[in-house]
Amino acid sequence: MRFGIIKVMEILDAILGRRSIRRYSEGEVAQNDLATILRAGMAAPSAGNEQPWHFITIRGRDTLSALSIAHPYAEMVATASVAILVCADTDVVKHRDYWPQDCAAATQNMLLAAHSLGLGSVWVGVYPREARVAEIRRVIPLPDRIIPFSLLPVGIPGERKPRIDRFFEERIHEEHW
Repeated sequence: MRFGIIKVMEILDAILGRRSIRRYSEGEVAQNDLATILRAGMAAPSAGNEQPWHFITIRGRDTLSALSIAHPYAEMVATASVAILVCADTDVVKHRDYWPQDCAAATQNMLLAAHSLGLGSVWVGVYPREARVAEIRRVIPLPDRIIPFSLLPVGIPGERKPRIDRFFEERIHEEHW
């Protein structure tokens, strides 16, 4: 039983301690760490178990730089070791309008996995902003059926942020509003 308690504590530490990291130090994200992050993304729940996601990993400095310019809030991508573009394949979607939730769950899993590996990352939103979707498509050509959802720069943290308590009891309602 003690083992189970320790694991729960580790999971809660990852959830409560994860912060958005926008500055990265020199150094590469190991390929096996990247594989672990991607595996965590693919372990996310999805509507009807459709798993509509595809992940594009980007390490090329020119492409990372272009992405940092293409998105108005992505300048940190240029200094990341790698970026992951989370995309949805609309051809596999049977439960219409649920793919953004599915991709959001995958994105969150990858952020937590990166944090648990001692890496830094941040969620850069792409969808549903049409201008952002178009700019990402300009940098990384995608088939029409593939929609870019989010972009996650990943790297060696170049900043440390304190844990923040985001628990607000006034946002909890029992039985009714």
